[in-house]
Amino acid sequence: MADTQQLNALTTQVRRDILRMVHAVNSGHPGGSLGCTEFMVALYQNIMTRKEGFDMDGIGEDLFFLSNGHISPVFYSVLARSGYFPISELATFRKLNSRLQGHPTTHEGLPGIRMASGSLGQGLSVAIGAAQAKKLNNDNHLIYSLHGDGELQEGQNWEAIMYASAKKVDNLIATIDVNGKQIDGTTDDVLNMGSLKAKFEAFDWDVLEITEGNNLQAIIAGLNEAKSRTGKEKPVCILLHTEMGNGVDFMMHTHAWHGKAPNDEQLATALNQNYSPDEKDY
Repeated sequence: MADTQQLNALTTQVRRDILRMVHAVNSGHPGGSLGCTEFMVALYQNIMTRKEGFDMDGIGEDLFFLSNGHISPVFYSVLARSGYFPISELATFRKLNSRLQGHPTTHEGLPGIRMASGSLGQGLSVAIGAAQAKKLNNDNHLIYSLHGDGELQEGQNWEAIMYASAKKVDNLIATIDVNGKQIDGTTDDVLNMGSLKAKFEAFDWDVLEITEGNNLQAIIAGLNEAKSRTGKEKPVCILLHTEMGNGVDFMMHTHAWHGKAPNDEQLATALNQNYSPDEKDY
């Protein structure tokens, strides 16, 4: 388990990876990736029980499913820096014949990737299936998933949300990245969903909120609280309030960087804002 200093250093390094990856190919999704950096670092470095090596059955360890697959840059960076595949492979992001496609896929066999994602709204269904498989295997480990708030505008989510509570899938922690932004504007402007907390509670989920979703200690405390609520016949939802583009001042407080790469000058500015004396860029 990493200490606070190590987690902070890794968070900065992951942000650098995200920025450099999308800049190198002039494509990708930096906004949501930067917003979820602290969460992903905390999850893989401090929260999840992971075993050595990687296999698709995942027996005997916690599992994570990324539903909003367009934030693949943060996922790939955290996986590489958690030992799943060589860090140098980050340089192949979105290139022909790379295992690091723009949206994660499984047929390339990239360690750490358990589902193809990016076609939004499907990840919760997969996570629920994995959670039920854990129960059938008498495996007491947990399933974690991550979803965008805009993604909840997809109807399949709500079928899955209804199913999870009805079937008492209580070994599942689903986190919603509540940044209030999506590709075409704010979530309120595109399709206002009202109170997500009230909706999940109406579907009989146990809901908790992390209001400081870009604060590592707040995230770790919230995730540990969520873990303590599992096994009580209700699925658990975390509403994680983040800032899209966090850590880069000109990417924050706007939806403009949902799927836009920085140019050379913008990259230099962004990297200067995420300077690390111990940087270990790929």
